[in-house]
This record gives sequence, structure tokens and C-alpha cells, in this order.
Amino acid sequence: MHDPAALRSMHLARFNAEPAIFVAPGRVNLIGEHTDYAEGFVMPVAINFATLAAISPRTDGKIVIYSENFGEEKAFDAGVTPKAHKDWSDYPMGVVAILSGEGHKFPGFSLTLWGDVPLGSGLSSSAALEVVTALAVLSLIGASYPGPQLARLCQRVENEFVGANCGIMDQFISANGKKDHALLLDCRDLSYRLAPIPENVAIVIANTMVKHSIAGGDYPTRRRESEAACAIIASHRPGVPFLRDATLEDLEKWGHEMEPKSLMRARHVISENLRTVAASEALLRGDMKELGRLMAEAHKSYSGDFEGSCVEADTMVDLAQDLPGLIGARLTGGGFGGCTVNLVEQKYAESFAKTLGERYAAKTGIVPEIHVCHASDGAHRME
Repeated sequence: MHDPAALRSMHLARFNAEPAIFVAPGRVNLIGEHTDYAEGFVMPVAINFATLAAISPRTDGKIVIYSENFGEEKAFDAGVTPKAHKDWSDYPMGVVAILSGEGHKFPGFSLTLWGDVPLGSGLSSSAALEVVTALAVLSLIGASYPGPQLARLCQRVENEFVGANCGIMDQFISANGKKDHALLLDCRDLSYRLAPIPENVAIVIANTMVKHSIAGGDYPTRRRESEAACAIIASHRPGVPFLRDATLEDLEKWGHEMEPKSLMRARHVISENLRTVAASEALLRGDMKELGRLMAEAHKSYSGDFEGSCVEADTMVDLAQDLPGLIGARLTGGGFGGCTVNLVEQKYAESFAKTLGERYAAKTGIVPEIHVCHASDGAHRME
């Protein structure tokens, strides 16, 4: 799908203007779920699913955005503070709103969006849309931000405009990913280190076809439960503003003061932070067996203590366990559906994907989408 020529033709036909083309990838998280808003650690990979944007200036004072995926065009007045409409346009117009609040003034423009990140799959279609829009609209005024700062601004789009209380991981990896590498991100200070993924290892993403939305329901509930546990620990140890600063020993001492669900959520977040750092170290030294073990532990914790999985996702992980070439498998993303991520020896990747899909369809009656992927570069101008 990453065809800038096709997008250029689409934009020219609709707006009769030559555009600049930008791309921002989706992501899959190898390990580290619901740790980002606890200022913890995550280890995502930018993948070769992405959103493309074509942009050109207008002279009529209008902002006109066309989404090929939704088959819809929306028009807005440039210079008027955008308001949320509770549809797909909130993501690009939220970017305009946040950047305008930073003092930028945007002329009218035409924007064409086209992506292949599956919606509701947990692969960060929204973050890719935000980041690619930010690059595109900033290019109109000759402005730019370093990757980490751009990610923070796009996170604000999600938090302040869209109304999804997410952490920064998705936007950060979309803006800062590197081909053939995973990225260990410290969500507290946005420092990061890259770890190479061996060339004989493939990333197989298996979509359960159960969609999730982080803007409502279970996600904010889990976050509140986690933060309630942190507040109890902080009442005893004031130096614990986030679960990043807490320990499993803290839970042993004060877990009895917590609601049972809060204790479970905190146990997941604290142990997941430890696993994520250990996983990056395993990847850096090429210890794929240890990485796979940590991924298995992470899924067990995500499904059990965090209760962030679902029957279909647990089934997808279980069905992968005895397939040739598997290194590690777990549910990835915000949870409650979406995709599993499987690290697989490259020579087995295609047969692994085929067999896993057949098994899942036979077990659940749902035909999944399964893709063999690779780690890609972060957002950039294509031409």
C-alpha cells in the first residue's frame, strides 16, 4: 500500500494540486503493556503498516481533509479553533488544534489520508494518523520538531482533543522507530535505546478480529484501578508518584489495603516493567529463548492480573505454542481484543502464519488476518 505515486494521483484528481507526501508507521509492542502511563518502560517496534498523507496549500481559507479509508471528505475554516466531532476527523483536526495552541498559524490546505493499519486492531492506527498529519501540516509553514517532542504533542491530541487517556508509546515509536530494531522507551524522561532484531527473526501479527477502543470502557477503568493502588503505596512511601517507582515488596506490605482488582493491576504493571527491561537486555545479547520466556510471562500477567485479554486472544496465543519456529507469543496493544505478536524464526514464518490462521478459524469460527511483518523506520517525508 505504501505507494506515494498512487496517493499523489488520488490527491491530484481530487484537489488539482501537486502534494508533498509523508508516511508514519503503526506499531506492535513486543512487551510492556499499560506501563507507559505509569512512567515505566515499553519496547515497541514500528512496522510496515502505515498511514500516508498528501498535502497541498489552498487559497480559500479552508481546510479540506479526505480519508480514502472512510470515503469521506470534511471541510473546516482555517483560523477557527477546531472542535471535536467524535469521528475520524478528530485526529487530524486535533493535530491542528494542539499545534495552533503552540503558536503556529496554518493556512488553508488540502489533505488526503490513506492507510493500511487495521482500525481497532491495537496496532496504533490513530497514532500513525496523528504523527503523519503533524509532519504534513508543519511542512506547510516550514516548522519541525525533534521526534520525542513531536510524539508528546501528538499524545496531547489523543488526551486533550480526542479524549483517550493513553500514554506516549504509540506516538513515540511512530515518530522515532528504526528499521530492523526494537526500541526500549523510558516513558518518564523519553530516553530510549535501540536493540537490533536478528535478521532470522520475523514478526508475525495475528489479528483476532475482535476490535477494541481505548477511548471508552475497560481501558480507563484499568488505569484508575492501577492509579488507586499507587496512591495507597504513596501514602506510605511519598517517593512513589507512579507505579514505575513501586516494587513487588510494596505490594506485599500494603496490598491488603487495596481493592483486590487494584492489587492485581498493580502487580501486573510493576512486574511488567521488570520484564520489559529484562527483555531489552535479552534482545541486545541475542538471547531469544529468554525473550520468548518473558513474552509468555507477560501474556499470563496481562490476561490474569490485568484482565486485559479476551477469550479469542488467549486462544490465539495458546494455538501458537507448539508451532515450529515460535520464539514467543502474547497479546499486544491496549487489550480487550486486537492482535497477538509472535516472534518466529524467519524460515518458519509463512507456514506458521498459515497454520495459526487455520487453527484459529477452526477453533473460533473467525477467519483472522495474519501478517508477516518487519521493523520499519519512523515517520518521514517520502518525496
